[in-house]
Amino acid sequence: MTALIERAVERATDTRAIVAGADVLSRVGPLVAELLPGRTAIVVADETTWAVAGEATTASLAAAGVALAEPYVLPGTPPPYAGYEAVEALRDHLAPLDVVVVLVGAGTLNDIAKLASGELERPYVCVATAPSMDGYAAFGASIAKDGYKQTMTCPAPIAVVADHRVLAAAPGRMTASGVGDLVEKLPGGADWILAEALGAEPLDADVWALVQEPLRAALADPEGIRDGDVAATVGLADGLVLSGLAMQAHQSSRPASGAGHQCSHLWEMEGLGVHDDPPLSHGLKVGLGTIMLTALYEEALRRDLGALDVDAAVDAFPEWAAIARSIRREGFSEQLLPAALAQSEAKHPSPETLLARLTILRDAWPTLSERLRAQLLPADEVERILATVGAVTHPSQIGLSPEAFRATYTRAMRIRSRYTLLDVLHEAGVLDECIDALFAPGGFWAERPFPAA
Repeated sequence: MTALIERAVERATDTRAIVAGADVLSRVGPLVAELLPGRTAIVVADETTWAVAGEATTASLAAAGVALAEPYVLPGTPPPYAGYEAVEALRDHLAPLDVVVVLVGAGTLNDIAKLASGELERPYVCVATAPSMDGYAAFGASIAKDGYKQTMTCPAPIAVVADHRVLAAAPGRMTASGVGDLVEKLPGGADWILAEALGAEPLDADVWALVQEPLRAALADPEGIRDGDVAATVGLADGLVLSGLAMQAHQSSRPASGAGHQCSHLWEMEGLGVHDDPPLSHGLKVGLGTIMLTALYEEALRRDLGALDVDAAVDAFPEWAAIARSIRREGFSEQLLPAALAQSEAKHPSPETLLARLTILRDAWPTLSERLRAQLLPADEVERILATVGAVTHPSQIGLSPEAFRATYTRAMRIRSRYTLLDVLHEAGVLDECIDALFAPGGFWAERPFPAA
């Protein structure tokens, strides 16, 4: 375990141990025996993850003298879906049993087991099988309930075991998903810089460091990550674990999630890729959202917001009633529209707040813009990293029409109250102008046209 992970565990509210390294599955049993003495364990997996690490995990538990209930193994095809119905099924299976879960799996299984255990107020242990997302050590579970994908509150695992050889051998699509989830921390970090600078949300420097310090090194060898090189995968895996621990310490996803994630959340709420075989993963959508927001940052940074006419921007900013009318015309489903309205109203600024924010933006722009540039990778470099590992880099790859893709920039802003670049440009009155420039001749997306129908 690296010194940074040790520091992160010290700040964690729920997780007491991270065991990471090559050939560490044998340590699951002793870890459970130490942290949960006298408890009976139930291994939860699906058929795929059982084949990868379920038997080895069970053998380690038995060798350590941990009592075992019959494992709970879901079908591997189709893979489990992170819907609340799956949480209820596992919770109801566990409820009459005096057991704690040892989860063997990745994102979806982890979220299902995490929330089911949380609702029963029981600790659980996670054995990771793919470097596919940052939720292993995070509090909360991303679950679809009542048609709305949401982070539902529940504790993080008491321990995470990450065998680097197992992770390096994961399917390329899952590894690419992890890269997509991790690279979004760069523009997500820039969003947090903006939120603090403009008085919307303070930045926790220690939590920030847990995510940002290892980030560039973790993304430095996409070829090695693609090829299953263990050393390259270590950086990716550690970066994802640290992001989860940072969210746990902050009790919020802010350290690891910006507007690029909001694009993915929108598409998930609207079911994009749910019925694909295999289903379109969260991280692959996040990767595309990262390219989108990095390109938008580049467009914003071409403008001199230090010359912003603050009074004119405040006068032109629409009242909430007008924004609500716009949201109702933007094509949200009946299930999603109430949430979009509520989240947007929660962050709608008063004239006094808007005046203060835009004044700070104008006055701080010369130094703030340089800080943002230092935080970001170029959009075409993000695109290259994602393409190298086989991730999604263009909306046409996931069935988005040009119209739906372009509208995502505005619609993604509506579904979360989190303050991001989208809100800054919206409040400054230049969001539409920046989006138009991305699709105009010479713009980032104009240079990457959709295939002809």
